[in-house]
Parts: sequence; C-alpha cells; structure tokens
Amino acid sequence: MPQISLFYGIIILMNFADHAPAQFHAWYGDYKVIISIKDGIIKGEMPARALKMILEWLELHRDELLTNWDKAQKGEPLDKIEPLK
Repeated sequence: MPQISLFYGIIILMNFADHAPAQFHAWYGDYKVIISIKDGIIKGEMPARALKMILEWLELHRDELLTNWDKAQKGEPLDKIEPLK
C-alpha cells in the first residue's frame, strides 16, 4: 500500500486493491482508520487529536485524493500529497 503523505507521525496510504467508495488509510502508532474521501466517514479507531488533523488534511486535499483514487483504480503510480503544516 503506497504511502502518499506523512505528517506529525501520521502515515497516509492508499491501497490499489480497495473497493468503492473512494477511501484512504491513516496509521498513527498502533491506531488505524479508513476514511471515505467524499464524506469523511471513518472506520476504525484513532486518538481524537490525530483524527482532527487527518480530517483537516482531507478537507485541504480532497481533489488530490480523488485524483489518486482514480490512478489507484487504474494501477497507475500515485502522487505524493503535501503534508499538513
């Protein structure tokens, strides 16, 4: 699963084999979540502070994430996305 961003110890990944809806994975220590790109629905557990940063990052980069999702579905290389600052 390719890493597309990294910030504050949070790793953002996107899986080529994921099914719809468009989504990405976020890992922070032992915590892992899957987040829907379009509506921010979350599966998994994440500390509140880390989740807040992930959702802020999602709002800033939704279009880039959707572009990467399209590339992943075609098996194309994914673009890196700027980390949260």
